[in-house]
Amino acid sequence: LGQHLEELRRRLVVAALAFALGTGLMFAITPRVFDLLLRPAGGVQMVFIDVTEMLSTYFRVAIMGGFILGLPVFLYELVMFVAPGLTGREKRYLYSMLPSATVLFVGGMLFSYFVFLPTAMRFLLHFGEDIATPQIRISNYVSVITRLMLGTGAVFETPLVMLFMAKMGIVSYRTFARGRRWAVVLAFVLGAFITPTMDPVNQTLIAVPVILLYEMGIWLARLLAPLPKPEPAESKGS
Repeated sequence: LGQHLEELRRRLVVAALAFALGTGLMFAITPRVFDLLLRPAGGVQMVFIDVTEMLSTYFRVAIMGGFILGLPVFLYELVMFVAPGLTGREKRYLYSMLPSATVLFVGGMLFSYFVFLPTAMRFLLHFGEDIATPQIRISNYVSVITRLMLGTGAVFETPLVMLFMAKMGIVSYRTFARGRRWAVVLAFVLGAFITPTMDPVNQTLIAVPVILLYEMGIWLARLLAPLPKPEPAESKGS
């Protein structure tokens, strides 16, 4: 137990150092990150109300960027810690899926940034502007943007999670296929949860990719984790 705790402490220290280094690097480029985050706003001028609001938002962006940069190191240390307790097959599955998990997460964030956010921000920032002049707080805007991007990145892990469950024999592709109707309902529930508005357009922009990702998960599970063939029945009298 002492050896495991010592190894856990060492790996947590390495992960914390990776987060700290990533945050330090982000501080140097945070102004450019703000430029990228503000592009979906379409030129709407942001404001800050509280004395410390801009400073706290600046730190939040740097820390969140450091977390994203340090996340691969954290996942690596986590996998290395639990690997001794896994079978050889489980280790192979886990090692092979880590790069795919990173690609899908980044792909989800890029989809949110380039496809979903321009439409969502255009609707949110200009709705009712003939009634009132929008004065958007920078802290609220950054919170909404980052929540949407991180949430979409997590949702894009759906096919990988489904494939892993099928590989481990927890759920077969046939069970996933039978749950299509529930997946559609869940996709729109996720769309309502992730998006900051209840309008059907933005919900659909999230729900449709989730449904497609679910279908992709079914096909991946069917191709890469097929059901075992039934053993031939023994002949009578043998």
